[in-house]
Amino acid sequence: MTFSCNPLKFISFLTLGLLTQFSVLAQDIGIQLYSLRNYFPEGVEKTIKTIADWGITKVEGGDTYGKTYEAYKSIMDQHQMETVSIGISYEELRDNPEKALAKAQQFGVKYVMCSWIPHPGNTFDFEITKAAVDVFNTAGKLFLEHGISLAYHAHGYEFRPYKEGTLFDYMAENATHFFYEMDVFWAQHGGADPLALMKKYPDFVVMMHLKDMQKGVVGNNTGSEDVETNVVLGQGQIDIEGLVREARKLGVKYMFIEDESSRVIEQVPQSLAFLKSIQ
Repeated sequence: MTFSCNPLKFISFLTLGLLTQFSVLAQDIGIQLYSLRNYFPEGVEKTIKTIADWGITKVEGGDTYGKTYEAYKSIMDQHQMETVSIGISYEELRDNPEKALAKAQQFGVKYVMCSWIPHPGNTFDFEITKAAVDVFNTAGKLFLEHGISLAYHAHGYEFRPYKEGTLFDYMAENATHFFYEMDVFWAQHGGADPLALMKKYPDFVVMMHLKDMQKGVVGNNTGSEDVETNVVLGQGQIDIEGLVREARKLGVKYMFIEDESSRVIEQVPQSLAFLKSIQ
């Protein structure tokens, strides 16, 4: 197999009438809950309700924000929200994949994603890449035996040159039991062409993070950038429309909006409107 004043007081105003407008997107477009990391401490149920009012019913998460799992699940059920993917750390996958599997089973998810391979400073290299592939294949095999797919979420440093391609190419070509969650921001920021990448590895991409990059931002291979460069989908330098069209063509089921900026509450409804305009 080869292949991310109290703005919550504005929520009612911003989401009024959006549920009907955006509900058509619910089967395709979800949200990565990290987008609302600054709002959960002010009220888990209020934050989940905000997402529901946007017409979103699918999320990628993994935290319960200080609540018991049962209490958190009750809130999610109340708002007809489904967690389809959770994040699990590299260390958990490496050191105790059975425990990681148990967490995924508790959440009842279809996918698990890992978003970072630890490396000192800016020293990501082939040896680290090869070790990570081994970790992902081992944990991914265990997960697949229980009906769960493991996906790696690249952050850009994986696109450094290696032989005739990149370290990412080595990962994709040696993935026997794991897949790829493409964050289109980080792919482009790291020097790749996200659309070309999807076409090169169509069976590898199983989920996506939709995140646009402010025009004028120049990427690098550090996997780091100012979160305020996250802009409304369709207003930045990434071809979001082309990527969404290609994802639909390839049958990528889950595309999660991830907006890490301080303007997330204002920007997500605008991003949803843009996505709705893509026919």
